[in-house]
Amino acid sequence: MSFEIFFQNLLNALQWGSFYALIALGYTMVYGVLLLINFAHGDIFMVGAYIGFFFATLLMGKYAGFSTGLPPAVIFGLTVLVTMVLTAGVGVAIERIAYRPLRRKGASRLYVVITALMCGLILENGNLALLGASRRNFPELLPNTVHNIAGVTFSNVKILVIVTTILVFILLETIVRKTKLGMAMRAISYDRMAVPLMGIPVDTVIVFTFILGSSMAALAGVLFATAYPVLEPYMGALVGWKAFIAAVLGGIGEIRGAFVGGFLLGFVEIFVAALFPSTLRDLIAFSILLVFLSIKPTGIFGIARATKI
Repeated sequence: MSFEIFFQNLLNALQWGSFYALIALGYTMVYGVLLLINFAHGDIFMVGAYIGFFFATLLMGKYAGFSTGLPPAVIFGLTVLVTMVLTAGVGVAIERIAYRPLRRKGASRLYVVITALMCGLILENGNLALLGASRRNFPELLPNTVHNIAGVTFSNVKILVIVTTILVFILLETIVRKTKLGMAMRAISYDRMAVPLMGIPVDTVIVFTFILGSSMAALAGVLFATAYPVLEPYMGALVGWKAFIAAVLGGIGEIRGAFVGGFLLGFVEIFVAALFPSTLRDLIAFSILLVFLSIKPTGIFGIARATKI
């Protein structure tokens, strides 16, 4: 493999890893607080991409019959912000309607996991019923300028995706490690029964966790649609599952683990596809990850916890 091909694949791996990392951050935050695997999270990513599509096309005047006259870059910024807010509302609604009643009744985690799977199916098939199965093209809001340095080509969108993911990781690490809400989130993850006795509003902290996780999925959805502008109702299923695997690989419950696991999965997928036939990509990539988890089941940053009986 030549120098140019190696660095080209490296940039591609960083981009794919960025998508996995952004979605995995939502998985790991919810699990870290509730010990709940929110299997609907991949479909929240899909919802975010569709919300971004409709809001961007509205601002561009394709539905309202008039154009706002805003520059495409401004429309992109507004689309990201509004999509994150609205998608966070979807995540909070799922927590309030589906998860909170089960949590208050002390339902087994198995029932909560089944409920999460059903929420994901509702989002997928609800989208299919309302909008149909036809694919939609995300509008081009950012000029896809391609640069070439020493034979390695990359676009401004690719750099935007990678840099945004790194900044989001730093922001979430700061929130969790340095703020009172972050301290409350970590306290709930250690002992949820004792936290209310300390005056911490558990439901408020849980809602804040879902807001952060869902907004990260929304950001990933808009960035993904910007880089690969084709939307369809089941686009979040496979990406969501792979992001969950990335979170487990890094050590689910650890923000650093979600970040590193997402990039590691991106590296394995891209470089396996570069060295072997693309039809074997998932088989070889996940076989490698399976061997790794058999050696270190808690993931890269995960720590085995003792359970009181």
